[in-house]
Amino acid sequence: MAANVETMFSVREVPWHGLGTIVKEAPTSADAIRLAGLDWKVEQKEIFLADGTKIEGSYANVRDIDNKPLGIVGERYKIVNNSDAFEFTDELLNEGAEYETAGSLKNGKQIWLLARLSENYKILGDEVTPYCCFTNTHDGTGAIKVAMTPVRVVCNNTLNLALKKAKRTWSARHTQTIKSKMSEARETLGLAKKYMNTLQFEFEEYYKVKLNKDKVISLVDDLVPIKDDETDRKKENLERIKRDIIFRYEEAPDLKVLDQTGARFIQAVSDSVSHIEPRRITANYQENSFNRIMNFNNELLDRATRLIKVAV
Repeated sequence: MAANVETMFSVREVPWHGLGTIVKEAPTSADAIRLAGLDWKVEQKEIFLADGTKIEGSYANVRDIDNKPLGIVGERYKIVNNSDAFEFTDELLNEGAEYETAGSLKNGKQIWLLARLSENYKILGDEVTPYCCFTNTHDGTGAIKVAMTPVRVVCNNTLNLALKKAKRTWSARHTQTIKSKMSEARETLGLAKKYMNTLQFEFEEYYKVKLNKDKVISLVDDLVPIKDDETDRKKENLERIKRDIIFRYEEAPDLKVLDQTGARFIQAVSDSVSHIEPRRITANYQENSFNRIMNFNNELLDRATRLIKVAV
């Protein structure tokens, strides 16, 4: 488990983000909060200098179970405790929501909840499952976020494509109460079907782009350009990424059986950004990869879709 993953659980198997311990059945929120080690609260405490002078307008967010300081925030900051997060997602997903994974990062500074939505979709014959992800920070560095994240089941690739015609993310600042923003969050999640239908339409368009080996190499060169003034280490790393995308396009068992089209190319890029290992596997590389997914965007994948759209 990554060094900065404090506590978490996962259902049946280690999930697509590569972190976690396993439980046999998906729990409801009451059990999930305990299994994930999130049954603690954040409290705000006044801050004083060593000479006893109070710092006006600033407070320390502190975890109640161990008095661990999580971050310094302003007076307008509103705490969203972990129990509030589960209540929010329970109401958002309706009664009976089951959680696939949840946990704490960075000693409690960031938490996440991940619930699998009930409906599966087919995109060019592939089963794709949408997940609802909720993330929150307790250190004052980030907003509350909710997003629908599609996962290609056969290979656990996340299809986090930025689509102009379909929204899949929602966020709220800590100066607002999330209960008051429930209707906006529900509207975003309610658009999950529209996003998935739009995603299916997009892939049907990508499928119209016929490719050959030379065109794939050209696309990869455009996708991962290497400048003359790059350092040797960066050039080596970029070349490794290019080779990985081409290898997955040509050899990945689930892709090599597909027609050579733009859809196959996008899936190869998705496969690469979801699973490629760094040159050096640091103690928290899995967590960093997870955070990129949870930030709901991937520049390389978005650039790949733009390249294919130009060719449509």
